[in-house]
Amino acid sequence: MLSDLSDLAVPVIVAPMAGGASTPELVARVCDAGGFGFLAAGYLTPQALADQIAATRALTDRPFGVNLFVPGTKPTADLTGYRDRVAAEAARLGAEPGEPEWDDDAYPAKLELVLGLRIPVVSCTFGLPQPGDVERLHAAGSLVVATVTTPAEARQAVRIGADTLCVQGAEAGAHRGTLADDGVSPGGGELYGVLAALRLVAAEVDVPLIAAGGLVHGADVAAVLVAGAVAAQLGTAFLRSPEAGTQPTHRAALADGTRRTALTRAFSGRPARAMVNRFLQENGGHAPAAYPNVNSLTKPVRAAASRAADPEAMSLYAGQTYALADDAPAAEVVERIARQARDAMSRAGRRFSFLLAD
Repeated sequence: MLSDLSDLAVPVIVAPMAGGASTPELVARVCDAGGFGFLAAGYLTPQALADQIAATRALTDRPFGVNLFVPGTKPTADLTGYRDRVAAEAARLGAEPGEPEWDDDAYPAKLELVLGLRIPVVSCTFGLPQPGDVERLHAAGSLVVATVTTPAEARQAVRIGADTLCVQGAEAGAHRGTLADDGVSPGGGELYGVLAALRLVAAEVDVPLIAAGGLVHGADVAAVLVAGAVAAQLGTAFLRSPEAGTQPTHRAALADGTRRTALTRAFSGRPARAMVNRFLQENGGHAPAAYPNVNSLTKPVRAAASRAADPEAMSLYAGQTYALADDAPAAEVVERIARQARDAMSRAGRRFSFLLAD
Protein backbone atom coordinates (compact mmCIF):
# COMPACT_ATOMS: atom_id res chain seq x y z
CA MET A 1 0.00 0.00 0.00
CA LEU A 2 1.31 3.46 -0.89
CA SER A 3 1.74 5.56 2.23
CA ASP A 4 0.65 8.67 0.29
CA LEU A 5 1.37 10.43 -3.00
CA SER A 6 4.09 12.71 -1.67
CA ASP A 7 7.02 10.84 -3.22
CA LEU A 8 6.15 11.34 -6.89
CA ALA A 9 9.10 12.38 -9.07
CA VAL A 10 6.82 15.12 -10.41
CA PRO A 11 3.94 16.08 -8.06
CA VAL A 12 1.40 16.15 -10.89
CA ILE A 13 -1.67 13.90 -11.08
CA VAL A 14 -3.85 13.64 -14.15
CA ALA A 15 -7.43 13.86 -12.91
CA PRO A 16 -10.07 11.23 -13.64
CA MET A 17 -12.25 12.67 -16.41
CA ALA A 18 -15.35 10.54 -16.93
CA GLY A 19 -17.14 10.44 -20.23
CA GLY A 20 -14.20 9.47 -22.41
CA ALA A 21 -11.46 12.04 -21.85
CA SER A 22 -9.50 9.74 -19.53
CA THR A 23 -7.80 6.92 -21.43
CA PRO A 24 -5.22 4.24 -20.62
CA GLU A 25 -2.78 6.03 -22.92
CA LEU A 26 -3.16 9.34 -21.07
CA VAL A 27 -2.73 7.76 -17.64
CA ALA A 28 0.25 5.65 -18.74
CA ARG A 29 2.11 8.54 -20.34
CA VAL A 30 1.69 10.76 -17.27
CA CYS A 31 2.82 7.97 -14.94
CA ASP A 32 5.85 7.19 -17.10
CA ALA A 33 6.77 10.90 -17.04
CA GLY A 34 7.04 10.79 -13.25
CA GLY A 35 3.52 11.85 -12.31
CA PHE A 36 0.46 9.82 -11.41
CA GLY A 37 -2.87 9.19 -13.09
CA PHE A 38 -6.42 8.05 -12.42
CA LEU A 39 -8.69 6.12 -14.73
CA ALA A 40 -12.28 7.37 -14.54
CA ALA A 41 -14.71 4.55 -13.76
CA GLY A 42 -17.74 6.85 -14.01
CA TYR A 43 -20.24 5.86 -16.73
CA LEU A 44 -18.23 2.77 -17.69
CA THR A 45 -19.59 -0.74 -17.34
CA PRO A 46 -17.56 -2.97 -15.00
CA GLN A 47 -16.25 -4.88 -18.02
CA ALA A 48 -15.20 -1.68 -19.79
CA LEU A 49 -13.40 -0.58 -16.63
CA ALA A 50 -11.65 -3.95 -16.38
CA ASP A 51 -10.56 -3.58 -20.01
CA GLN A 52 -9.15 -0.09 -19.34
CA ILE A 53 -7.26 -1.31 -16.29
CA ALA A 54 -5.76 -4.16 -18.31
CA ALA A 55 -4.84 -1.80 -21.14
CA THR A 56 -3.15 0.62 -18.75
CA ARG A 57 -1.18 -2.17 -17.11
CA ALA A 58 -0.02 -3.26 -20.57
CA LEU A 59 1.22 0.27 -21.31
CA THR A 60 3.08 1.01 -18.07
CA ASP A 61 4.56 -0.78 -15.09
CA ARG A 62 4.04 2.30 -12.93
CA PRO A 63 1.26 2.36 -10.32
CA PHE A 64 -1.96 4.20 -11.17
CA GLY A 65 -5.37 4.73 -9.63
CA VAL A 66 -9.08 4.35 -10.35
CA ASN A 67 -11.79 6.86 -9.45
CA LEU A 68 -15.28 5.69 -8.49
CA PHE A 69 -18.55 7.64 -8.41
CA VAL A 70 -20.18 6.88 -5.06
CA PRO A 71 -23.97 6.99 -5.46
CA GLY A 72 -26.07 9.35 -3.39
CA THR A 73 -29.73 9.18 -2.46
CA LYS A 74 -32.42 9.15 -5.13
CA PRO A 75 -33.51 12.72 -5.95
CA THR A 76 -37.13 13.71 -5.44
CA ALA A 77 -37.30 16.63 -7.88
CA ASP A 78 -40.05 16.68 -10.51
CA LEU A 79 -38.38 16.39 -13.93
CA THR A 80 -41.51 16.81 -16.05
CA GLY A 81 -40.88 20.40 -17.07
CA TYR A 82 -37.20 19.85 -17.71
CA ARG A 83 -37.93 16.77 -19.77
CA ASP A 84 -40.11 18.91 -22.04
CA ARG A 85 -37.25 21.37 -22.52
CA VAL A 86 -34.79 18.60 -23.34
CA ALA A 87 -37.29 16.97 -25.71
CA ALA A 88 -37.50 20.20 -27.70
CA GLU A 89 -33.71 20.30 -27.97
CA ALA A 90 -33.63 16.61 -28.96
CA ALA A 91 -36.15 17.23 -31.74
CA ARG A 92 -33.97 19.97 -33.15
CA LEU A 93 -31.14 17.44 -33.44
CA GLY A 94 -33.29 14.59 -34.70
CA ALA A 95 -32.93 12.63 -31.47
CA GLU A 96 -35.06 11.47 -28.55
CA PRO A 97 -34.47 12.41 -24.91
CA GLY A 98 -33.23 9.69 -22.59
CA GLU A 99 -35.12 8.17 -19.70
CA PRO A 100 -34.41 10.21 -16.56
CA GLU A 101 -33.71 7.21 -14.35
CA TRP A 102 -31.65 6.94 -11.19
CA ASP A 103 -28.87 4.37 -11.06
CA ASP A 104 -25.87 3.60 -8.87
CA ASP A 105 -23.34 3.63 -11.75
CA ALA A 106 -22.68 -0.07 -10.97
CA TYR A 107 -20.72 1.10 -7.93
CA PRO A 108 -20.88 -2.21 -5.99
CA ALA A 109 -19.54 -4.19 -8.95
CA LYS A 110 -16.79 -1.65 -9.66
CA LEU A 111 -15.79 -1.65 -6.00
CA GLU A 112 -15.44 -5.42 -6.09
CA LEU A 113 -13.41 -5.13 -9.28
CA VAL A 114 -10.82 -2.71 -7.86
CA LEU A 115 -10.64 -4.81 -4.71
CA GLY A 116 -9.98 -7.97 -6.70
CA LEU A 117 -7.42 -6.28 -8.93
CA ARG A 118 -5.72 -4.63 -5.95
CA ILE A 119 -5.58 -1.16 -7.47
CA PRO A 120 -2.87 0.84 -5.62
CA VAL A 121 -4.96 4.01 -5.23
CA VAL A 122 -8.76 4.24 -5.27
CA SER A 123 -10.37 7.66 -5.17
CA CYS A 124 -14.03 8.51 -4.77
CA THR A 125 -16.21 11.39 -5.90
CA PHE A 126 -19.81 12.54 -5.17
CA GLY A 127 -19.92 10.61 -1.91
CA LEU A 128 -17.96 8.57 0.58
CA PRO A 129 -17.66 4.79 0.78
CA GLN A 130 -18.84 3.02 3.90
CA PRO A 131 -16.19 2.62 6.60
CA GLY A 132 -16.31 -1.14 6.08
CA ASP A 133 -15.52 -0.68 2.39
CA VAL A 134 -12.58 1.56 3.27
CA GLU A 135 -11.29 -1.20 5.57
CA ARG A 136 -11.61 -3.72 2.72
CA LEU A 137 -9.72 -1.40 0.38
CA HIS A 138 -6.97 -1.01 2.95
CA ALA A 139 -6.79 -4.78 3.37
CA ALA A 140 -6.36 -5.07 -0.42
CA GLY A 141 -3.42 -2.66 -0.25
CA SER A 142 -5.23 0.38 -1.66
CA LEU A 143 -4.70 3.97 -0.63
CA VAL A 144 -8.11 5.66 -0.34
CA VAL A 145 -8.49 9.23 -1.62
CA ALA A 146 -11.70 11.20 -1.05
CA THR A 147 -12.70 14.28 -3.03
CA VAL A 148 -13.88 17.20 -0.86
CA THR A 149 -14.71 20.86 -1.41
CA THR A 150 -15.15 22.20 2.14
CA PRO A 151 -13.68 21.73 5.62
CA ALA A 152 -16.88 20.02 6.77
CA GLU A 153 -16.61 17.48 3.96
CA ALA A 154 -12.95 16.93 4.84
CA ARG A 155 -13.88 16.04 8.41
CA GLN A 156 -16.46 13.55 7.16
CA ALA A 157 -13.92 11.92 4.85
CA VAL A 158 -11.31 11.54 7.57
CA ARG A 159 -13.89 10.01 9.91
CA ILE A 160 -14.61 7.16 7.47
CA GLY A 161 -10.90 6.41 7.12
CA ALA A 162 -9.75 8.24 3.96
CA ASP A 163 -5.96 8.33 3.80
CA THR A 164 -5.64 11.38 1.53
CA LEU A 165 -8.01 14.13 0.45
CA CYS A 166 -8.29 15.70 -2.97
CA VAL A 167 -9.32 19.29 -2.18
CA GLN A 168 -11.19 20.67 -5.19
CA GLY A 169 -11.53 24.40 -5.71
CA ALA A 170 -14.43 26.04 -7.51
CA GLU A 171 -12.19 26.82 -10.51
CA ALA A 172 -12.19 23.14 -11.52
CA GLY A 173 -13.77 21.97 -14.75
CA ALA A 174 -16.57 19.41 -14.98
CA HIS A 175 -18.41 18.14 -11.93
CA ARG A 176 -17.85 19.57 -8.50
CA GLY A 177 -16.92 16.91 -6.00
CA THR A 178 -19.41 18.04 -3.38
CA LEU A 179 -20.69 15.27 -1.12
CA ALA A 180 -24.20 16.74 -1.22
CA ASP A 181 -25.99 19.15 -3.54
CA ASP A 182 -27.91 21.82 -1.64
CA GLY A 183 -30.38 22.12 -4.52
CA VAL A 184 -30.22 25.91 -4.34
CA SER A 185 -27.02 27.42 -5.74
CA PRO A 186 -25.61 26.19 -9.07
CA GLY A 187 -22.32 25.64 -7.26
CA GLY A 188 -23.87 23.17 -4.87
CA GLY A 189 -23.06 25.08 -1.69
CA GLU A 190 -20.43 27.53 -0.49
CA LEU A 191 -17.69 28.03 -3.07
CA TYR A 192 -14.00 28.16 -2.21
CA GLY A 193 -11.13 28.74 -4.60
CA VAL A 194 -8.45 26.08 -4.48
CA LEU A 195 -6.02 27.99 -2.26
CA ALA A 196 -8.72 29.00 0.20
CA ALA A 197 -10.13 25.47 0.28
CA LEU A 198 -6.67 23.98 0.76
CA ARG A 199 -5.74 26.22 3.68
CA LEU A 200 -9.12 25.83 5.38
CA VAL A 201 -9.03 22.04 5.05
CA ALA A 202 -5.41 21.88 6.24
CA ALA A 203 -6.49 23.69 9.40
CA GLU A 204 -9.11 21.03 10.11
CA VAL A 205 -7.50 17.67 9.29
CA ASP A 206 -4.07 16.09 9.48
CA VAL A 207 -3.81 13.95 6.34
CA PRO A 208 -1.97 14.50 3.04
CA LEU A 209 -3.81 16.82 0.67
CA ILE A 210 -3.97 16.93 -3.12
CA ALA A 211 -5.01 20.28 -4.64
CA ALA A 212 -7.29 20.55 -7.68
CA GLY A 213 -9.03 23.37 -9.50
CA GLY A 214 -7.94 25.39 -12.52
CA LEU A 215 -4.29 24.37 -12.28
CA VAL A 216 -2.62 24.42 -15.70
CA HIS A 217 0.81 26.04 -15.18
CA GLY A 218 3.82 25.07 -13.13
CA ALA A 219 3.44 28.24 -11.09
CA ASP A 220 0.00 26.97 -10.07
CA VAL A 221 1.56 23.72 -8.90
CA ALA A 222 4.27 25.59 -7.00
CA ALA A 223 1.62 27.71 -5.29
CA VAL A 224 -0.41 24.76 -3.98
CA LEU A 225 2.72 22.91 -2.87
CA VAL A 226 3.80 25.94 -0.84
CA ALA A 227 0.26 26.12 0.55
CA GLY A 228 0.55 22.58 1.89
CA ALA A 229 -0.46 20.13 -0.84
CA VAL A 230 1.65 17.05 -1.54
CA ALA A 231 0.63 17.07 -5.22
CA ALA A 232 -1.53 18.92 -7.73
CA GLN A 233 -4.32 17.24 -9.70
CA LEU A 234 -4.89 18.61 -13.22
CA GLY A 235 -7.58 17.71 -15.72
CA THR A 236 -8.16 20.62 -18.07
CA ALA A 237 -4.42 20.92 -18.68
CA PHE A 238 -4.51 17.53 -20.45
CA LEU A 239 -7.80 17.79 -22.36
CA ARG A 240 -6.12 18.78 -25.62
CA SER A 241 -3.28 16.26 -25.35
CA PRO A 242 -3.43 13.70 -28.19
CA GLU A 243 -3.69 10.84 -25.67
CA ALA A 244 -6.91 12.25 -24.20
CA GLY A 245 -10.25 11.01 -25.53
CA THR A 246 -11.64 14.53 -25.82
CA GLN A 247 -14.19 14.88 -28.63
CA PRO A 248 -13.09 16.91 -31.68
CA THR A 249 -15.73 19.62 -31.28
CA HIS A 250 -14.84 19.98 -27.60
CA ARG A 251 -11.15 20.23 -28.56
CA ALA A 252 -11.94 22.98 -31.04
CA ALA A 253 -13.82 24.99 -28.41
CA LEU A 254 -10.91 24.58 -25.99
CA ALA A 255 -8.45 25.75 -28.63
CA ASP A 256 -10.61 28.74 -29.52
CA GLY A 257 -10.44 29.87 -25.91
CA THR A 258 -13.03 32.65 -26.15
CA ARG A 259 -15.96 31.24 -24.19
CA ARG A 260 -16.39 32.04 -20.51
CA THR A 261 -17.17 29.25 -18.08
CA ALA A 262 -20.01 28.87 -15.60
CA LEU A 263 -21.30 26.41 -13.04
CA THR A 264 -24.49 24.71 -14.15
CA ARG A 265 -26.77 21.72 -13.60
CA ALA A 266 -28.07 21.90 -17.16
CA PHE A 267 -26.35 18.76 -18.45
CA SER A 268 -26.36 16.35 -15.52
CA GLY A 269 -28.42 17.75 -12.66
CA ARG A 270 -25.26 18.17 -10.59
CA PRO A 271 -23.11 21.32 -10.43
CA ALA A 272 -20.40 21.28 -13.09
CA ARG A 273 -18.21 23.92 -14.73
CA ALA A 274 -18.54 24.17 -18.50
CA MET A 275 -17.91 26.62 -21.29
CA VAL A 276 -21.05 28.64 -21.82
CA ASN A 277 -23.12 27.67 -24.87
CA ARG A 278 -26.74 27.99 -25.93
CA PHE A 279 -27.96 24.88 -24.07
CA LEU A 280 -26.39 26.07 -20.83
CA GLN A 281 -27.79 29.58 -21.19
CA GLU A 282 -31.31 28.47 -22.07
CA ASN A 283 -31.64 25.60 -19.60
CA GLY A 284 -29.26 26.22 -16.72
CA GLY A 285 -31.82 28.15 -14.72
CA HIS A 286 -34.42 25.39 -15.11
CA ALA A 287 -32.38 22.25 -14.38
CA PRO A 288 -33.36 20.49 -11.15
CA ALA A 289 -30.88 19.07 -8.66
CA ALA A 290 -31.40 15.51 -9.85
CA TYR A 291 -28.24 13.56 -10.64
CA PRO A 292 -27.88 11.19 -12.43
CA ASN A 293 -31.45 11.44 -13.74
CA VAL A 294 -30.81 14.63 -15.69
CA ASN A 295 -27.57 13.18 -17.02
CA SER A 296 -29.49 10.21 -18.43
CA LEU A 297 -32.14 12.54 -19.83
CA THR A 298 -29.70 14.74 -21.74
CA LYS A 299 -27.23 12.04 -22.82
CA PRO A 300 -28.81 11.36 -26.26
CA VAL A 301 -28.98 15.10 -26.95
CA ARG A 302 -25.33 15.58 -26.10
CA ALA A 303 -24.37 12.57 -28.22
CA ALA A 304 -26.39 13.85 -31.18
CA ALA A 305 -24.77 17.28 -30.84
CA SER A 306 -21.34 15.67 -30.85
CA ARG A 307 -22.14 13.70 -34.01
CA ALA A 308 -23.38 16.90 -35.64
CA ALA A 309 -20.27 18.81 -34.46
CA ASP A 310 -22.62 21.28 -32.76
CA PRO A 311 -20.91 22.83 -29.72
CA GLU A 312 -24.08 24.65 -28.65
CA ALA A 313 -25.73 21.53 -27.20
CA MET A 314 -22.68 19.69 -25.85
CA SER A 315 -21.36 19.64 -22.30
CA LEU A 316 -18.12 21.54 -22.92
CA TYR A 317 -16.63 20.90 -19.50
CA ALA A 318 -13.52 22.93 -18.72
CA GLY A 319 -11.80 24.68 -15.84
CA GLN A 320 -11.66 28.46 -15.62
CA THR A 321 -8.10 28.60 -16.97
CA TYR A 322 -8.71 26.30 -19.96
CA ALA A 323 -7.50 28.89 -22.48
CA LEU A 324 -3.97 28.61 -21.02
CA ALA A 325 -3.67 24.89 -21.79
CA ASP A 326 -2.20 23.59 -25.04
CA ASP A 327 -2.25 20.52 -27.26
CA ALA A 328 1.13 19.05 -26.30
CA PRO A 329 1.54 15.32 -25.64
CA ALA A 330 0.91 14.36 -22.03
CA ALA A 331 4.57 13.66 -21.21
CA GLU A 332 5.52 17.09 -22.55
CA VAL A 333 2.83 18.71 -20.41
CA VAL A 334 4.26 17.02 -17.32
CA GLU A 335 7.81 18.05 -18.25
CA ARG A 336 6.74 21.64 -18.94
CA ILE A 337 4.84 21.93 -15.68
CA ALA A 338 7.80 20.53 -13.73
CA ARG A 339 10.14 23.05 -15.37
CA GLN A 340 7.75 25.94 -14.76
CA ALA A 341 7.27 24.92 -11.13
CA ARG A 342 11.03 24.84 -10.55
CA ASP A 343 11.39 28.27 -12.17
CA ALA A 344 8.54 29.67 -10.09
CA MET A 345 10.05 28.35 -6.87
CA SER A 346 13.45 29.76 -7.83
CA ARG A 347 11.99 33.21 -8.55
CA ALA A 348 10.05 33.15 -5.31
CA GLY A 349 13.17 32.15 -3.43
CA ARG A 350 15.10 35.11 -4.82
CA ARG A 351 12.22 37.51 -4.22
CA PHE A 352 11.78 36.41 -0.63
CA SER A 353 15.39 35.64 0.21
CA PHE A 354 14.97 37.73 3.35
CA LEU A 355 12.98 34.82 4.79
CA LEU A 356 16.18 32.77 4.83
CA ALA A 357 18.29 35.46 6.43
CA ASP A 358 19.50 35.05 10.01
